[in-house]
Amino acid sequence: MRDFKSIAVNMMKMSPESQVIGSVISYSLCSGSLVLVNKLILHYLPFPSIVITGQLLASIFFIYGANMFGLIDIDPIKWDALKPYLVYTVAFTCGVYTNMMCLNTSNIETVIVARALSPLIVCALDPIFLGRELPSRRSIAALSLIAAGALGYAITDEAFIAQGISAYVYPFFYLIMITFEMVYGKKIVMGVKFETVSGPVQYTNLLGWPPMIAFAVMGGEFKRFGEFMRDNNAKNLSDLISVMPDEATALVVLGCFVGTGIGYSGWWCRNQVSATSFTLIGVINKCLTVMVNLMIWDQHAPPLGIASLFLCIIGGSFYRQAPMRAKKSDDIADTGGDLKMKETEEGILKEPLIKN
Repeated sequence: MRDFKSIAVNMMKMSPESQVIGSVISYSLCSGSLVLVNKLILHYLPFPSIVITGQLLASIFFIYGANMFGLIDIDPIKWDALKPYLVYTVAFTCGVYTNMMCLNTSNIETVIVARALSPLIVCALDPIFLGRELPSRRSIAALSLIAAGALGYAITDEAFIAQGISAYVYPFFYLIMITFEMVYGKKIVMGVKFETVSGPVQYTNLLGWPPMIAFAVMGGEFKRFGEFMRDNNAKNLSDLISVMPDEATALVVLGCFVGTGIGYSGWWCRNQVSATSFTLIGVINKCLTVMVNLMIWDQHAPPLGIASLFLCIIGGSFYRQAPMRAKKSDDIADTGGDLKMKETEEGILKEPLIKN
């Protein structure tokens, strides 16, 4: 029963290089597969907010259930941690909601292109909030390549051709939310310390499901879900499960497990790399998602659109994060000459998240 705790302890004792590699691989697998799994779930259950609410509640059940049986430790709820996480949760829930709406109204590649554009904004926010230099010429060229690929994809997108700019309303808001989430999430992970690895996942999911319920109510999903149950002659969830295809039930269960996995692996990876690197990892790992999507799904972009998408991914692979910005001499004097601390990423990010 204590094996899970020993695994977590051993993970924390890994070398920094091993932690980076392990966190990147685990996050990439979860991130890439969850987009595809949720797309398939929405094919059977076209209720984005309800699906995400179920995944968040399932994650909470897994965490507290495992704690009840002594498998893992969890953190107590503290107001000092709640304050910054309340702000983060707004971006998190809005990002998840707009992501699911994108998947529900367009193809997977549209979502990936919106994600691919996020480094363009993150690199502008890094110097402002995370104390980094402006990007190098190589990085600017890489970001320009990403923008060109996104433009090329939009030109070939059937939804864009038929509906114009309105087809990109949800992808645009998803881009804004995911960008803020990346930058502010990095400040949180360095500024709020937890005693266990479950802390960030615990807080995010506990604070995340009530707003998703609100999105479901505002979007009329509960009313449509009731009609969906009546159409399937289901009086309760047990009846609905019995009439739904087995693959739909399996996908919902798989989505709950992967959703929990991306919570742990995402915060672990965010703790190991910079905000821009974390953003680019989320972009590049979508290459696997595209390959799988091409094999099993018929709602994807034309060849030119796929080529433009890979142009975005190639541009992301050439990007290099800017170094930390050195403080001015006046700032060095104010800190008692502690220049080394100020020049590190930790020195910048440990400034208060929310000041009284």
